[in-house]
Amino acid sequence: MKAMVLCAGLGTRLRPLTERWPKPAMPFLGQPLLRYHLAVLKAAGVTAVGINTHHLPDTMAEVARAECERAQLPLHVVHEPVIQGTGGGIRGLRDFLSGDDFLVFNGDILYPVDLRPVVAMHRASGAVATMVLQSMPEGEKYAAVEMDAAGHVRRIAGHGPGGEGLTPWHFTGVHVMSPRIFDFMTPEGPEDINREVYVRAMQAGQMVRGVRVDGYWSDLGTPSRYLATVLDVLGGRVRLEWLGADSPLAGTVRGAGQSWAHPEARVASRAVEGPVYFGRGASVAEGASVGPGVSVGAGAKVGAGARLQRAAVFEDTEVAPGETLTEVLAWEKHRVPAPLTGR
Repeated sequence: MKAMVLCAGLGTRLRPLTERWPKPAMPFLGQPLLRYHLAVLKAAGVTAVGINTHHLPDTMAEVARAECERAQLPLHVVHEPVIQGTGGGIRGLRDFLSGDDFLVFNGDILYPVDLRPVVAMHRASGAVATMVLQSMPEGEKYAAVEMDAAGHVRRIAGHGPGGEGLTPWHFTGVHVMSPRIFDFMTPEGPEDINREVYVRAMQAGQMVRGVRVDGYWSDLGTPSRYLATVLDVLGGRVRLEWLGADSPLAGTVRGAGQSWAHPEARVASRAVEGPVYFGRGASVAEGASVGPGVSVGAGAKVGAGARLQRAAVFEDTEVAPGETLTEVLAWEKHRVPAPLTGR
């Protein structure tokens, strides 16, 4: 079975971080976000992966090649000079994907779950596509996927044939598709897989199914969500078993009070309050205060007297002596506010 990871997004809400990395290539607790996607997909039986690129294509392709080589998954890359949307992006990999049912995974989420039952249910159902759903996250305004009692999707973001007694659900960004879905795509140009392609399929009488898969899910598309996801992982709110050896905490040394440190991290300060994470080659000077809720990336340096709480320090970033960081993403000279209202 093959899979596609959608990697062409611009990441505008995460600038300036996405001026350095496309979102799926962005470091998250010491590893590119893409590594976690590949772990989930490989556990689901995927044997080859395709991606589309647009923003920072060389960076995205380089990270994808390294991660797929590490995961022993062949990689197929298609570049989009003009961004094609989710539907157009999938259409661009038609030659790669069309031999069998395939998985599609959004590149900017963290969703460590078992997808094997979803694949099995999709194959047994005969559906043209199966959308992986969850209950609508509290306080969020994601567009709803409306499903009937038989598990058939009937409306997406207000589009579709509709019906009586529909229940709204949240779409996780993961689908399983039959190659028949390509019959409902336009020959060229940008289009949305959910609001356009699936709606055409439903209107033509094709079945689009929805399957609920409970588990931790997060969209890392804003600074606040990125930081909240870091805190959820460090706080033990994310089940990491489906990531196996690719868990962000694998290979770290567990310390007191929910602290994790790479063996090559150097932490001289005793003022450390978990949960905290120190990456490979990170250093914390004596007299610094770190935590709770802090990740210090690979090669980052925290100076004497610095105070960090609820913050993520990206790789090779220096926190100046005496500097205070609270609810911030720190990368090089940038300090990006990441307010955690209500947490």
